Amino acid sequence: MNARSIKDLVRSDRVHRTVYTDPVLFELEMDRIFGRAWLVLGHESQVRSPGDFFTTRMGRESVIVIRHTDETVRVLVNRCVHRGARVCEAATGSARELVCSYHGWTYATDGSLCGVPRADGYDRPVAETVGGGLARVPRVDVYRGFLFASLSADGPSLLDFLGPLRASFDDFVERAPDGEVEVAGGVLKHAYQGNWKLVLENHNDAVHPAFVHASSIWAAREQSAPGTGAYSEIGVRQMLQNGAPWEVWENTGLWGAAYGHSWMGDYHDDSRLVPALDHPVFVEYRATLERRLGRDGAARVLAELRWNSIVYPSSSFMSQFRQLRIVHPIAVDRTVVHAYSFRLKGAPEQMFRDTIAFANVVNGTGSPVLTDDLEVYERTQRGLGEPRAEWVYLGRRHGGDVPHRDGTLRGGTGTSEIHIRNQFAAWLEYMTAEP
Repeated sequence: MNARSIKDLVRSDRVHRTVYTDPVLFELEMDRIFGRAWLVLGHESQVRSPGDFFTTRMGRESVIVIRHTDETVRVLVNRCVHRGARVCEAATGSARELVCSYHGWTYATDGSLCGVPRADGYDRPVAETVGGGLARVPRVDVYRGFLFASLSADGPSLLDFLGPLRASFDDFVERAPDGEVEVAGGVLKHAYQGNWKLVLENHNDAVHPAFVHASSIWAAREQSAPGTGAYSEIGVRQMLQNGAPWEVWENTGLWGAAYGHSWMGDYHDDSRLVPALDHPVFVEYRATLERRLGRDGAARVLAELRWNSIVYPSSSFMSQFRQLRIVHPIAVDRTVVHAYSFRLKGAPEQMFRDTIAFANVVNGTGSPVLTDDLEVYERTQRGLGEPRAEWVYLGRRHGGDVPHRDGTLRGGTGTSEIHIRNQFAAWLEYMTAEP
C-alpha cells in the first residue's frame, strides 16, 4: 500500500472505514506508528531497585523493562538470541539475571549475554556469533517518573514529542505533597473486540456519556435521592457527572497538539466529583501541599482541571484521580488495555482509597461505565465491517478549531471532534512518512 492510497483514506472531516478494519493497514500501523513513536511503558516506581522488572508490549514487540545495577532503566526485547524463545513470561518480578528456560542461556540486567551452558560445543565464541545479548530498544527516556521508549533510533526527542502535553504530566505529579507519585494497587486489565483507535477517540468524547451511560446515570440518581446517604460514594458521583447538563460538556475545554495528543480541561470543577473545599480530607491534603508549594503554589496546582489526556498512540491518563491507561493493539479487531492507579506521596490515605474506588468504577471488570464503553466499541467495530457505508464522519464543530501561539488547537466547544481529527492528522503523517 503506497502513500497515495493511504492519503485517500483521510479527509478533513471523515475517514474511510478501512482504517479500522483492514489487517494490512494494521500491520503498517505497528511498523510505522508503534514502531516510531514514543510509547508510554509505565512508571519508575514499578522498577525501584536493581533487578526489578516488568514485561509489556511495544506494538508487536514483547519487551522487558528492568533496572540495571547502575540504576538506569533498560528496555530489552523479550527474545532469546539462541533459538528465539521468550526469556521472561512473568508480568513482574525481581531477578539478578534473566535465564531462558529453553537452554539456560543467561543475561545480565543490561541484556548482555553472561552465561551459556556447554559453550565449548559451539564452533565460535557465542557472544560474537549472536551479537552480545538481548536486543536493546534504541531509545529510552523518563519524564516526571513516567517511562517512555521508542523502537526507532531516529525521531523527535521525548520533550519535543510531548510538547504542551508535558503540562498534563506536571499537573499529575505536582499534586503530590511530597512531589512524587507511585504505582499502587496492581493493574486492571480489559479487552474488547475492536480497533485500538476506538478507545483513544472515546476518552476525549464529551457527547457520548449521556447516551452510552444512560442506565448508570439513572441508577446513580436513584442512589443519590434524599435520604439514601449515598451521594458521597465516589462511584455514584462519577456516574452523576456523566449526566451533567449539556452546557457543562459544551463549556469543557478540549485541545489538540502535535503528534496526535489531546486533553480535556475546565472539567469536573463543581461539587459532583471534586471534594468539597471544606471536607476534612481535602483540608488536610491542601495543608500538606501548601507546606511544599506555599499557598499560592498549591492554589495554582489545585486550579488546574485537566481530565483525560491522550498520549498518542499509546495511552491516556488523568491527574485528578491518578489513573493511567495503556493501550495494547493485538489485532486489527482486538485491543487490550492495562489501567494503573497511582498514590500521591504525602497525601491522606483516604485519597488513595478514593483513587482505587474510582478505578473500579471506570476500569474494573464489573464497572457499569466500562462495560457500556466496551459494548459500544464492539458495536462500532461490527458496524464498520459493513462494506456499503464507506466513510466515518468526524465533522462535529469542524471549522471551529481555534489555533493558539503554542501550536495547539482548541475545539470550538468541548463537544468538538477535534481530538479525533487531530489523531488522524498524526496517523496520516506517520503512515506516509519516508522510512
